Parts: sequence; structure tokens; C-alpha cells
Amino acid sequence: MSYTDVLTPSNSQLIFIDHQPQMAFGVQSIDRQVLKNNTVGLAKAARIFNVPTTITTVETKSFSGHTYPELLAVFPEAPILERSSMNSWDDQKVRDALGKNAREGRKKVVVSGLWTEVCNTTFALSCLNDTDYEIYMVADASGGTSMDAHKYSMDRMVQAGVVPVTWQQVLLEWQRDWAHRDSYDAVMALVKEHSGAYGMGVDYAYTMVHGAPERVTHGPSLDPVPAI
Repeated sequence: MSYTDVLTPSNSQLIFIDHQPQMAFGVQSIDRQVLKNNTVGLAKAARIFNVPTTITTVETKSFSGHTYPELLAVFPEAPILERSSMNSWDDQKVRDALGKNAREGRKKVVVSGLWTEVCNTTFALSCLNDTDYEIYMVADASGGTSMDAHKYSMDRMVQAGVVPVTWQQVLLEWQRDWAHRDSYDAVMALVKEHSGAYGMGVDYAYTMVHGAPERVTHGPSLDPVPAI
């Protein structure tokens, strides 16, 4: 396996690090609603393609609060791996979860977390130092306390060998071919919900170009009536 191999559902695993309210409150590098949208979109992508997913948290009850409910709803059966260290790699539960998946050939670790400059960076550097895993950092499903904090942390990680990606890039790399009909409908539904203008474009193409019905029911459309 190498960084020139594209991401596939069979060579990847995903970890969410500290997507908790108190951590999100400090994020200034990305709009926080966009951050949540992208994070949940990434989670749903992993669910579609059965990519093993680890969720880890830090100091939930004493400081950080509970993981976004929208994220937990995607993986209602997943254990939540609580830690005290800011560095997830310091916790044996996290190492064991990632190691189990890596032994099954999933050495490409896709990472989404808060904050970029602390929890993401320390995890990525430590994991790279101790293993032969590959780290793919989802830049738009992670956030830092400032634009500089996020940017220079990403730069530092890239210099160490981390690959920067975006959540939609990961989704479409996992899909790879629109002929893969077993996941096509689910991916299109996800795009419509979480991909902004791309999703709007899909709706437009389906209804206006291909004549598909609208995907929601609504009241009657009333013709114009000029006021006299």
C-alpha cells in the first residue's frame, strides 16, 4: 500500500476526534455549521460504504460535552472511546481499534477532528511515528482556533507525510465509478443533503433535464394572477 493508491472502502478506516461542543465553540477557521455539515456528511459516507469508524472523545463530562448527536445518530451502535490525553494515540483503546482495522488491510486512516493544531496534529504525528499507517486529514471536517492555527498545523502535518483531503473528495473516491449502482442512490441522497450547490445541481438536473419528480411533496403551485 502507498499514498499513490486511491482510497477505497476496503483499504480505509475513519476516526472522528473530539467533535464535541466545547471544542467546536473555539473553532474560528471554518463556519461551525459548515463544519458540522461536513463532519456528518463524512460519517454518512462511511456508513454507506461500510468503512469502519472510530469515535473518540476527551474529558466529556468535565469540559468538552457530548459528541454531536447528529454524528452519533449515524453510528448508534459504536462505542465512544473516552480519553484524558489530548493525543488520541496515547489511549490504548484507540490504538487497539485502529490496529484491528489495519490488520484487515485498512492502513489508510481518514481523520476528522478538533482542534487541528492540537488533537489532530499530535495524533497524526504520533501514529505516523509508531506505525506504517497512512494518514488522510479531512481539512474541511476539522477546525482550528484560528485560520493560522488550522493552516500551519495542516502544513506541519503535510511536511510529515499526512495527505490533506476534503470530505466530498473522500466520498467520491470511495464511490469511484457511477456504474457502482449498489451505492449510487445512497451517494446521491447524501450529496443532495450535504453537498450544497452540488446537491442543488443534482436536484435541478434530475427534475428539469431528466423530468424526474421532485423529491418532496408540497402544496399546489398557483399560477400568477396580475394585481389590478
